[in-house]
Amino acid sequence: MATKGMHVVVATDGSKQSLAAAKHLMSFADPEKIAEISVVGVISPYASVAFADDISGRDDPDQSFRDAANDAVATVAGVLEGWGPKVSKKVRSGSPANEIVKAATAVGAGLVVVASGGRGLSETILLGSTAQRVQHSAPCPVLVVRPAKRKKRK
Repeated sequence: MATKGMHVVVATDGSKQSLAAAKHLMSFADPEKIAEISVVGVISPYASVAFADDISGRDDPDQSFRDAANDAVATVAGVLEGWGPKVSKKVRSGSPANEIVKAATAVGAGLVVVASGGRGLSETILLGSTAQRVQHSAPCPVLVVRPAKRKKRK
């Protein structure tokens, strides 16, 4: 490999949990060992909720799925920019797990970061299965970041 460090793919589905996953990577990884980070959002044409942007702060009910995906990818990239590695943004269309694996394969990723959970009903249908499918099919190690447990109120 010509560049020093690995290429990391950080997947976002627009959930707060996917933003937390990117921050988790920053909490322990050495930015000098990462050459580039690709932030990837996938619009699923088959899902009832193709893409929900819960993280950019933009509240636009007429926003298209592609705009929501672009905003969410930009938000996650914004957190990672300035940390050290070069950051690129990609929005893909198709099955989320398949597209995340394709993106990782295309860039020769050394790590994929994906969130598990975080969206109520779709959490089990989309995110849980997406994280599992990425784990089974990715060409490299996968970091699955689970939601932090909420503290019980007394």
